[in-house]
Amino acid sequence: MTKTFEEMLEELRGIVRRLEDGDTSLEESIAIYERGALLVKQCEDLLTTAEMKLTELGRDQ
Repeated sequence: MTKTFEEMLEELRGIVRRLEDGDTSLEESIAIYERGALLVKQCEDLLTTAEMKLTELGRDQ
């Protein structure tokens, strides 16, 4: 199932909270950091796509 931008952003917020709390082992911190990096990439891709669509819509006017 594909998550929405908002769902991915909320998951990222949770990851940041967990990393900031410092209650995770090194291995777990690395794993959730990697998950966060993947989510950031996916969010950036969605934002780039949205920006391209908006630019295209602006040209059509």
